[in-house]
Amino acid sequence: MECTHTHTHTRTGGSEAGGSHRVLSQRNCLNIRGAAYVGLFNFRGGSNVRLSNRLAYCTGVDVQDSPSSKRRSRGPVMAAKKSSGGPEQDGKYKDTVNLPKTTFGMRANSLVREPEIQKLWEDNEVFKRVAERNDGGTFILHDGPPYANGDLHIGHALNKILKDIINRYKLIQNNKVHYIPGWDCHGLPIELKVLQSMDQETRKELTPLKLRAKAAKFAKDTVKTQMASFKRYGVWGSWDKPYLTLDPQYEAAQIEVFGQMALKGYIYRGRKPVHWSPSSRTALAEAELEYPEGHVSKSIYAIFKMVELPPAARGLLGEFLPDLSLAVWTTTPWTIPANAAVAVNEKLLYAVVELLPPMEADVSTPGKKKKRLGTVLQERKKPYLIVASDLVPVLEGKWGVKLLVKKTFVGSDLEGCKYSHPIDEKECPVVIGGDYITTESGTGLVHTAPGHGQEDYITGLKYKLPIISPVGDDGKFTAEAGQFCGLDVLGDGNLAVVNKLDESLSLIMEEPYKHKYPYDWRTKKPTIFRATEQWFASVEGFRQVAMDAIKKVMWIPAQAENRISTMTSSRSDWCISRQRTWGVPIPVFYHKVLKEPLMNQETICHIKSIISEKGSDAWWYMSVEQLLPEKYRDKASEYDKGFDTMDVWFDSGSSWAAVLQKRDGLSLPADLYLEGSDQHRGWFQSSLLTSVATTGMAPYSGVVTHGFVLDEKGLKMSKSMGNVVDPCTVIEGGKNQGEAPAYGADVLRLWVSSVDYTGDVMIGPLILRQMSDIYRKLRGTLRYLLGNLYDWKTENIVLYDDLPMIDQHALFQLENVVKNITESYEKYQFFKIFQVRNILMLLGTSNVFLSPRGSTSFTRRSCQTVLAAHLLSIVKIIAPIVPHLAEDAWQNLPFQVATEDGSIAKFVFESRWPALNERWLAFPDDEVHFWAKILELRTEVNKVLELARSEKLIGSSLEAKVYIHSSDANFAARLLQMCEADNDVDSLHRIFITSQAEIIPSLEDIPSEKVPYTGDYVIEGDNKVWVGVSRADGSKCERCWNYSTKVGSFPEHPTVCARCYGVVNIQPIPALAAVS
Repeated sequence: MECTHTHTHTRTGGSEAGGSHRVLSQRNCLNIRGAAYVGLFNFRGGSNVRLSNRLAYCTGVDVQDSPSSKRRSRGPVMAAKKSSGGPEQDGKYKDTVNLPKTTFGMRANSLVREPEIQKLWEDNEVFKRVAERNDGGTFILHDGPPYANGDLHIGHALNKILKDIINRYKLIQNNKVHYIPGWDCHGLPIELKVLQSMDQETRKELTPLKLRAKAAKFAKDTVKTQMASFKRYGVWGSWDKPYLTLDPQYEAAQIEVFGQMALKGYIYRGRKPVHWSPSSRTALAEAELEYPEGHVSKSIYAIFKMVELPPAARGLLGEFLPDLSLAVWTTTPWTIPANAAVAVNEKLLYAVVELLPPMEADVSTPGKKKKRLGTVLQERKKPYLIVASDLVPVLEGKWGVKLLVKKTFVGSDLEGCKYSHPIDEKECPVVIGGDYITTESGTGLVHTAPGHGQEDYITGLKYKLPIISPVGDDGKFTAEAGQFCGLDVLGDGNLAVVNKLDESLSLIMEEPYKHKYPYDWRTKKPTIFRATEQWFASVEGFRQVAMDAIKKVMWIPAQAENRISTMTSSRSDWCISRQRTWGVPIPVFYHKVLKEPLMNQETICHIKSIISEKGSDAWWYMSVEQLLPEKYRDKASEYDKGFDTMDVWFDSGSSWAAVLQKRDGLSLPADLYLEGSDQHRGWFQSSLLTSVATTGMAPYSGVVTHGFVLDEKGLKMSKSMGNVVDPCTVIEGGKNQGEAPAYGADVLRLWVSSVDYTGDVMIGPLILRQMSDIYRKLRGTLRYLLGNLYDWKTENIVLYDDLPMIDQHALFQLENVVKNITESYEKYQFFKIFQVRNILMLLGTSNVFLSPRGSTSFTRRSCQTVLAAHLLSIVKIIAPIVPHLAEDAWQNLPFQVATEDGSIAKFVFESRWPALNERWLAFPDDEVHFWAKILELRTEVNKVLELARSEKLIGSSLEAKVYIHSSDANFAARLLQMCEADNDVDSLHRIFITSQAEIIPSLEDIPSEKVPYTGDYVIEGDNKVWVGVSRADGSKCERCWNYSTKVGSFPEHPTVCARCYGVVNIQPIPALAAVS
C-alpha cells in the first residue's frame, strides 16, 4: 500500500502552552505483504514499555530488560548453565502475574558455550545420525581442497561457512547430506615450506624420499590444525574420513584418470613453450600465475636487415635494397637470440618509410619515460624501414623522427622475404601470422621466437620453424646463446642483448614499458616462456564436449558461465608435468637409447595397483624392474623411470574420481561445487576437463562462486597495512579484548550470511560490531519467546479459527517471512535473509499479549499458541546460519517437540524445516489491508506519545490515553469495534500500549486543554487521521500498572483495576512466593 502523508505535531494548553510546532514529513508506507516492514509491536525509543515484573502482559521485543526466574525446566538434553534473574519484586500481587522464566541467558558466553555445544553434537553424532536417517534425497556438496601449507585466513572462513550453511539447510530439509572435507597435499607450496625450514647443510643431505617424508608430515600436521579451525567455525562434515590427495587410494584414482586420458590419446609429450618459473625451476600452469600491477619491462624497437626478396616482391621492394629493414617491437629483448622469423598480418597495410633527420626533443624530460635512442639514428645514411601504415604517426612521435612514406602494400606481399638475424646473421623468413598481429601497439611486425611464445609456436609449426630456446632451468642463457651464456635473461642478459643490437646498428629505441606480466604465485617472482619437453593434455581433443557440458550446469552468479566458457574455448593445451619431487609421478618409462616413452594400459594398471597399496613413494624406492609389469621385466635394464610429477591442478581436478566415484553413498555428478571466483581457471576447470575427457560429462550439476574478502574500506588485506582480519581472532578474541573482542563463531557466520558473496565482500571492526548487535537482538528475541512459554503445553493450543484477528495476522506475516526466507535459502541468496531483517521482525509482527488471568485464560493461551509457532520457526530458520544459538535455544525449550515419526527431536537438526501453512497464508486481503493501516496508525501514535513524553506529560506510555479521529467512516467504525473488542488482545489500547483509547466522532468537541498533544496524517488519498494524547483517566493499578477509573472500586482489593480484580479475586494471595 503506497501512501503519502503530512504529519503535524501540536502542543497547547496548561502550563505547557505558549506555542506550537509543526513537523512535516513525507514517506512511503510499507507493504505488509512483503518482507520489508517494521514489526507492529517493535517498541523502541519513547514508546517502549519496559517488561517490568509488575507488568501483567508482554509488550515488545526490546527484551534486554525482560526478567526471568531462577533456574526452571531444562531442555531435552542440556540447559544453559546460568539463568538470568530479574530485579526483586515487591507488592502483594507479584505472585499473581505470569512473568517470563527461562534458563536461556542473555549473554552468549561463546568462548565456553559454543565448544560445549560442538562437543554435544560430536558426542551424539548428530550430523551422521540425521544424515543417515533423512529420506528426502541425497545432496552432495563436493569440497574443493585447500592447500595444506599454512594457517587459515578469512577467505577460508567465508568459503567453508557458506558450504556449511547450505549443508545444514539441506539437512534440516530432510536430505541425506554428504560432505567430505578435502585437502590438497602435494605441490611446490608444501615443498617450499619444508625447504625453508632447513639450513643449507641439511638440504645437501636431502634425498627425494627424505624430502617427500618431510613434506607428507608437514601436510598432515597442517591438515590437523586447519581441521580444528574449520570445526571451531561450526562446520559439519565427515571429519573422521576426509580426503587427502596424498592418500594412496586417492593417488591411485588419479593415476587411473591419467591413464584413461592417455589411452584415449589426450595425453602427449612435446617440446613447446610453457610458463617457466626460474625461481621454482618448474613449468607452471595458467592457474599458477598471477599478474601484479606495476611490472616494468625493457621494451625495444629493433630493425632486421632485409637480404633477399622473392620474385613477387622484387618489383615492389627491390629499389630499397640493400638499405631496407623490418622494424619490430618486443618487451622481451632476451628472446632475440631465439628469433626464427618475423610475422606480419596478411590483411594489414604496410609502408616503406624513409627516416629523416631526428626532430629536436628531450627524450629524458622530467615526468616522461626515460628513452634510449639507438646509434643507428645518428648515422648519416639511414635505412628504409617497413612498418604498419597506420602506425607511422605514432612511431614518429615515439622515435622523435620524421617518417616519409615511400610506398604502401599489404602484408601478404612480404611473405617469403628473408632478413639477416641481427646477432648470428643467419637468414630468417618473413611469415604470415594470425589475428594477434594488430596496430594497437608496436610496429605491426612481430618478432617470432617459437621457443618463447604460444602464438610464435603455432606460427612456427605452420612454417616448420626451428624451436630455439637457449635458456636453462635457472633462467640463464645456455651455451647455445653463445656470447650471452651464463647471463640471467631477466637481468644482465636482457641488457647485454640490447647493447649488442645497438652495436650492430639494429636498435631504434629502448624505453621502459609498464604492463601486466606473469609471476609465479608462490615465489612472487617473474616467469618466462620457455620451450621444454613436457607432458600435455590435448584440450582440443574434447573442447567441444566441455563447452556443451558447461551449458548444462547451473552457474551462480549467472555470468560465471560466460567466464568459464571463454577460458575453456580459448585455452591452449594443458601442461600437466612438473619438475618437482613432492607429487604424484607421471607413470612413464623412457628407453635409455631411443628416449621413447613406454606407457600403455598394462604399465599404467600395474603402477596404479602398486600405488594403491604402497603410495606414490613406491615410484622413488622401487626399481624399474619392480615397477614394470611381468611382461616387460626382462627388458627393465633398457628403461629409466621418469621423475616428472603431475600438476597439482591435476591432483585436485581428479577429486571427483577419487571421492565421488569411490566413496559409499556418493555419485557423479555432485550437486554443487562452491569456491572462489579464481577457480574458474583453477579447480572448476581442471575438474571439468578431466571429467569430460574420461566420462563425457561435467562433475557438477551446479557451481557457486564467491568473491574475495577486503577490509571495510574495500582495500586488499595485507600484513604491512595492518588490516588483516584473522577468523581465529574474530572468534576467540585478540590479546587486547577491548580492541579485538571474542565474538564467537556465530557472529562470524552471521557476517557470512549478510554479504552478497557473488562479488568481493568487506569485513572489519565496525562491521563485526554491527553483526554482534544483530546477534544480541536475535538472542534477546529468542529469550523473550522462551521466557513467555515456560508453562506452555501443546494441549493449550488455540485453534486457528478461534484466534483473535491480530494473532491470525501475526501467523500470516510469520508464514510470509518463512516463505521468503525459504526462497532465499533455495537460491543460495543468504544476504537477502539478513537484508530484509526478516528474522528480527518475526516477533514484532505478533502483537501477542500475555494475560494476567492465569495460565489457562484464553488470551494467554492464544498468545502462547502464536509465540510457540514463532519460536519454533525462528529457531529452525536461523539454525543453518547461527547453529550454536539455535541449538542453545533448543536445549532450553520448556517443552518437547515431536518429529513426524513420533520421536522427540532432542536437537534442532533432528526437527524439520517449517512446512508451508496455506491456511495461515489465506488471511483475507481486506484484513491484510486493514492491519497495514493499523501498523501505520501505531507509528503515528508513537510519534505523539514521544512528544508527550519529551514534554514530561507522561513517562511510560501506560500513563497515556489516545484519541483517534478518522475522516474515513469505515476505518473509524472498525477502530470503534476494536475499542469494544470481546477479547482483550484485539483491544485498540493494547496495540498502542496505552491505558485507554477512544474514537472521536468529531474534533469540535475536544478542548485543546484536555488533549494537549496532537498530530495528524493523510492516508489513502485525502483520508485524514487525527491523533491526540492526554494523561490517562483514573488511577494506576498496582498489579498491571494500567490506569483505570475502576481502581478503588473493590474493597477487598482497592488498588487493582477491574481486569486484575477478575484474576486476584479467584486466586489466593500466597504469603510467600514459591520459586521453582
